[in-house]
Formats: sequence, structure tokens, C-alpha cells
Amino acid sequence: MLLRRIFPIQNQAICQQCRRYVSSPILRVEQRRTSQQLPTTPARTRFAPSPTGYLHLGSLRTALFNYLLSKATGGQFLLRIEDTDKRRTVADAEERLYRDLRWAGLDWDEGPDIGGSYGPYKQSERTSLYEEHAKKLLQSGHAYRCFCSVEKLSELARRRSNLGLPSDYDRTCEGLPSELSDERARAGQAFVVRLRVPAVPPEYVDLVYGLVGKPNHNRKAQNLGEALYEDPILLKSDRLPTYHLANVVDDHHMKITHVVRAAEWMSSTPKHLLLYQAFGWEPPEYAHVGLLQDSSHQKFSKRKGDLSIRRFEEQGIFPEALLNYVALYGWSHTKTNDVMSLSDLIETFDLKFTKGNTVVEPHKLVYLQKKYAAKYAYENGSQFESLVDRVLGEIQQEFKAPSWHPDLVYLNHLVDNDLRTRLTEVLRGTAKNYTNPKDFFTNYKYFFYDQPPQELHSGDVPEGTRTTLMGLWPQLRTVNAIFRDVPLEAWTDNNLKEKASTLVDLISSKLKETSSKEIYKIIQMYLRCAVARGSSGPPMHTTMAILGRDTCLRRLDELADLLDSDTRGINE
Repeated sequence: MLLRRIFPIQNQAICQQCRRYVSSPILRVEQRRTSQQLPTTPARTRFAPSPTGYLHLGSLRTALFNYLLSKATGGQFLLRIEDTDKRRTVADAEERLYRDLRWAGLDWDEGPDIGGSYGPYKQSERTSLYEEHAKKLLQSGHAYRCFCSVEKLSELARRRSNLGLPSDYDRTCEGLPSELSDERARAGQAFVVRLRVPAVPPEYVDLVYGLVGKPNHNRKAQNLGEALYEDPILLKSDRLPTYHLANVVDDHHMKITHVVRAAEWMSSTPKHLLLYQAFGWEPPEYAHVGLLQDSSHQKFSKRKGDLSIRRFEEQGIFPEALLNYVALYGWSHTKTNDVMSLSDLIETFDLKFTKGNTVVEPHKLVYLQKKYAAKYAYENGSQFESLVDRVLGEIQQEFKAPSWHPDLVYLNHLVDNDLRTRLTEVLRGTAKNYTNPKDFFTNYKYFFYDQPPQELHSGDVPEGTRTTLMGLWPQLRTVNAIFRDVPLEAWTDNNLKEKASTLVDLISSKLKETSSKEIYKIIQMYLRCAVARGSSGPPMHTTMAILGRDTCLRRLDELADLLDSDTRGINE
């Protein structure tokens, strides 16, 4: 009885041998229904996109989860291209797909571009296989030909819509005698092949949601005397398969054991299991994960270009950060730290998928980007060198045509290797706040450009800060003199830090009512306004060491001139 409840068997449509095939996988899935552990045998998984758009966050996560499941169990990860929808195919989508997946760090064990034992791996090259299996379904009675015209089906859909009903088929052709159906097909009459779906579709056990399924009864349709049958199309009139037939046939012949896919396919899974039952095949285990949604609770789409993986690459997002980012949505882990490389994810991965859709939070990606930048800077390896190269390219573009200010003066002593050295020092000191090349240059442009002195009046020194500095200007004059006494060979990070401490002691002796802590803050404020043009960045002693003695003393003098001018204006 348990088998009949989970997967009802149509006695007249399936033989005893096939019934044994059906019962085995359902029992196996039932036994694993509450388990979040990995399978004990190697999993063969696949990612099967269609080239009708570009890889986006949701599809990357699907690929990643299937990749992790295969690698965590010592199995294989396959790439299959479902390219039978020629009308919507985007010309460069397939090549972009290969490139974007590899950029993200995902490689496959079998696929269209590398081959394998179960190819071909493009559906357009497997059409004869689908036709062969469609014929088997016709012969066994699990499918039938439908000769209804597009006009008739459109009229049926319109009438059903006006009644507030689904546009399911009415089975006009389901009762055609097989001899008549064969005769019309031989005569060249156009037809599609439909799956005969029972009134009560099979329930199934999902690795995320447990037992899923409900009777296919529409009480409103019954009251209106309308017969509703899902009976999806398996083979179109052009002899190309639909997703329902092709994915089942391919998964079986490619020996796929586990399928992780979006929850939007849950309603189609009973139809797929009916096909496995009809063919006498053991189905894979299914895990349906919630959709990724934007802030307006709309699902991500591959036809939204701004969400494509290429866009993230162009913005300077690290592949590791992006993979880490998508892994955290729809999957829970027990680690105390969300920062996980691909190898960490493989080691940590299990089937603890979360139920329901998830709203993606951009700030999480920013957080991970900063963490990986700091990690690369600390390791000082090839990834950090790549980061330097990427930002160097951005800065060199800005040197050609500064977009943020037409009057900026490039620090002309920074050329070739000097520029790279300067950039490396700045990146190493600011990595924990790094987000992308453009933001880096905007935030730290004072390391590479000089502002004309007159621009100091335009806002680099906020009014409140200027008032504070002017009030203490007689004491702060000492700052410039102290740093001017530091010789070039002693202009180092540690020496400059010590000089700042000396300044605190010196000024504290003159302002006994002000705490040393407050004086330290004021000195740092003065140095940052002068040397960093008021911008945030590394500690001032580090910033000054990177910029060098000449640049720092010149900028200190420029701010001193500004404060002198303002002070004279007040006195006059």
C-alpha cells in the first residue's frame, strides 16, 4: 500500500518487470526523506542550461550545488547544453557559458567541449534518441499523438482563461484508435506527442521538502463540466523534444544519480517520474531549492543583463567571493565563518538546503569581497598580483582621461614600476576595505594625483573641521616643522608614527586643559586634511610613508597656507 500511495501504478499500462523497477527507487528515496547527509556512493550530477540567455546568479548557484554534491562524494559533474529551443537561442550564449563557468572556478568532467563516455552533450545532437523514446511511449500507451491545430488550442486556452481555469488540454485526440493515429501520421498530418497523465499524479519524496504531491482535482472545472488534463507535450511538431522528455532521457542515459534544481520545477517532477515509470527506469534523487530573488521579490532571470555573471566580472568581483556568496543562499552550514573557498565548500557541503525563496542581499557580497581582498594581500601570492594588475589597468585608464576632475595633476614621478610599487603598497594597506577597482581609485586617488591648491577651498576641508583647526592653529604650526626635520632616509612608517607621538606630548604641554587623546585626534585630523585631502585610508603614518617626504611636506604647506589665509581674513 505504501508504494501505491507514493507512486500509484496503472496496472493496465505497466508490466510486472517494470513495476519492480518503479518500486525500488521510491523505497530508496523514502528511506532518505529526512536525511541531510551526503550519499555514501559517488554522485553523478549535471548542470543543463539552455543557451537562451547568459549565466546569472541563480543558474550559477544551481551549477555550484550540483558541482559540490559530485565533488564532495567523489563523483562526476557533467555539463549538458539543452539547445533545442532554436527560436530563443542567443548566438554567443553557449561560448559565454563555458567562459563564465570557468571564470567562476567551475570545471566539468564531461561536456560538449571536452567529450565523455555518455555524449553527445548537446540536445540538438541527440534528437534521434528522443524520437526513438517517444515511439516507445506511443507503443506502450503512456503517450498519444495530438493532431489539434494551433488555432484550436489557442481557442481552448482563451475559453478556459475566460472561465478562470488553467489552459490544460481537453484530450480531444486521446481516444483516437491507434490505427487511425498511425494512418494520419503516415499521411503527413502535423502532430505532437503528449504524455498521458493519470488523474492522481504520483507523490514523490524530495530531499529538501520531504513528501510532495496532491491530487490533480479542480473542483471549479468539475462544476463547470470542463475536463482538465495536464498531458504535457513531449515531442513537438518539428520532432524536437520538450524539456520534460529530453531531460529524463538524458539523465537516464548519462547515469545521473542526483538532480539539484530550482523549486519552480517541483510541479513538473511528477510528470518526470511518470516517464521514468513508463520506461522502467530508476529515477535520480531530487533536491529542489528555493529561488533567488531581488529586493522586489522577483526571481533572477538570465534575460536581465545586469545580473549576468559577466557583469560581476567586469565590476571586479572576485570569482571566489561570488561563488562563496551564492553558496550561502539556500544552504546552511555549521561553520562559524561564512568565508569559504571552493575547497572549503566541498569539504563542508551537505544536503542542508533551506526551504523557501531567498532575497539576495548585496551587502553580503561587499563583505566577502573585502574579506578575500584582505586574504589575498596577506598571502601575497598570485591572486594578489592579479588584483594589482586589475587595479593598475583602471588607474592607467584614468591617467589617460581623468573623468572625475579635469584639473588633476598626475604625480609625475610615478612611472612604470614606481606606479606599480605605489599601488601595491596602497592595496596592501587598504585591502580590508577593497570592493572594486573603480571604488578603489575614487577612494584613494590622493595617492596617485595631486589636487591644485586652490581646490582645498572647495570642500576637502569641511567647515567644522576647518573651524577646529583654525582654533588651534598657533599650536598646530609645530606639526609642519617637526616633520620637516625628518630626513629622507628616516621617512619610514615606524619613524613617522613616533613623530606623531612626539607631537602629542609637545602640544599637550601647551594645552594642559585638553586631553592627550583629544590632541591626538586633532593632529590626525590635520594630517589627514593635508596629506590625504580629507579622505579615509590607512593610518596617517602609513599613508605618509607611502606618499613620500616631498609630497607630504608640500601638502602640509598648502594646508598651512590655507589656514594662514583664513586666519588673516578673520583678524582683518
